[in-house]
Amino acid sequence: MTDLKTKLKIESWDEKPYRELPDGTKFTRAEVALSGTGDAISSATFEGLMYYRADGTSSYVTLMRLEATLDGRTGALVLRGPGAFDGTTARGTFEVVAGTGGLEGVTGTAESESTHADYPFMPLTVTYTMA
Repeated sequence: MTDLKTKLKIESWDEKPYRELPDGTKFTRAEVALSGTGDAISSATFEGLMYYRADGTSSYVTLMRLEATLDGRTGALVLRGPGAFDGTTARGTFEVVAGTGGLEGVTGTAESESTHADYPFMPLTVTYTMA
């Protein structure tokens, strides 16, 4: 297994509520575009479904697509996973569910942990095994 530690730059974040409840909770959907910062990942997109509690904390699920070159092979990885924001730190864990192009058959996991101090960057560690 190989670890890739990187930071992705948040280029755009479009988040809209689709259900707001009287108790102050809400459900939102976010579409996010990210760019690589000069290493193996050139760009990424993710879609998230979020549930916000009245206190501002949240739980979410994400599908993310990473355009990457790993070990000289170019393609894309699709990641899926849950996350949570505790009011200070957002933490997400992901599983590689698909690879395309030269990354077909890649397996692995990823994790991200960030605070407002990281903005506009999203730290990401991808642990992978080539097929």
